[in-house]
Amino acid sequence: MWVLLMRSQPYRLCSVRKMLPTPKYRPFLACFTYTTDGQSNKENKRTVEKLCKFSVDIRKIRRLKGWVLLEGDTYTEEIVNILQELGADETAIASILERCPEAIVYSPATVNTQKELWQLLCKNEEELVKLIEQFPESFFTVKDQENQKLNVQFFQELGLKNVIISRFLTTAPNIFQNPVEKNKQMIRILQESYLNLGGSEVNMKVWLLKLLSQNPFILLNSSASIKETLECLQEQGFTDSEILQLLSKLKGFLFQLCPRSLQNSISFSKNAFKCTDHDLKQLVLKCPALLYYSVPVLEERIQGLLKEGISIPQIKETPMVLELTPQIVQYRIRKLNSLGYRIKDGHLANLNGTKKEFEANFGKIQAKKGRPLFNPVAPLNVEE
Repeated sequence: MWVLLMRSQPYRLCSVRKMLPTPKYRPFLACFTYTTDGQSNKENKRTVEKLCKFSVDIRKIRRLKGWVLLEGDTYTEEIVNILQELGADETAIASILERCPEAIVYSPATVNTQKELWQLLCKNEEELVKLIEQFPESFFTVKDQENQKLNVQFFQELGLKNVIISRFLTTAPNIFQNPVEKNKQMIRILQESYLNLGGSEVNMKVWLLKLLSQNPFILLNSSASIKETLECLQEQGFTDSEILQLLSKLKGFLFQLCPRSLQNSISFSKNAFKCTDHDLKQLVLKCPALLYYSVPVLEERIQGLLKEGISIPQIKETPMVLELTPQIVQYRIRKLNSLGYRIKDGHLANLNGTKKEFEANFGKIQAKKGRPLFNPVAPLNVEE
């Protein structure tokens, strides 16, 4: 989810391609590619030549972000020098510029300022190079560096570790585009909501830092949406302590759901499981995903379980199984069937859990299946 929100859509140039004549010498294969006459005439040839010099595949840039090659002022050599000074090798630099060619349109001063800020959060330059190589767009997306710096300082003052803040920079850069006062306001609202729901002052900091580290996108919400979500849950009969429990289990994603979506999911689950309001609340507390997943997703997963011979009472007993996709359910049932274990006649606990948990349970069942029955205290009939 964090990557999808972070990525921007590439600007594509649609064109009919024409082969250029094969040159006599080919020191840089990436330079000689298919392109249109109109596009190549407008490209900054010095930029193209310098990129080729550093083994950058121009075809990738033309295909994804060709507008960079049309820019009049670029700083290819300067940006490469900055990366080299950090310890990036030729392969890493080529990879960075191919995936984020817009890096060369930023001035060296701007990039150096960005480098200094990120260095505050990294143990060493090697760690910084790895981050830039993994998330070049986050590093080279420079909008308001002063505001970004103020947000970094604010998160440090809150008590977040540098490794967490650096993860925010790479996977949730949008929160640094918020004015620092907006982020401070959202933190105050979260703190007030926690205390109003019965949370203790002593545990508030730990709760808040855990919530932010799990879901920094909560800072992109509005104060109104948080209030509406809490009111909706209270109208559905959830107590303050239950809402606090749901908020912690759903890692703050609860605030990203609109009241109508919550109401629809609750209504669907009540009808699907044919249960009372009280029973439904217990189901939701055991499996908060019943609130988070949309009605079509819940319907698909319930139907998938029913097709495998699993009954509604079994699902009600272990609702967490709804967190598994139909494909995962089918795969796990086939594995269990291979051992002669009939899931529809037993408990769903062996089907449930993360991949690691399932494999561990499967291993135990497999070992038990293959182990001969043996009573260690029974006397052995051995002929002397």
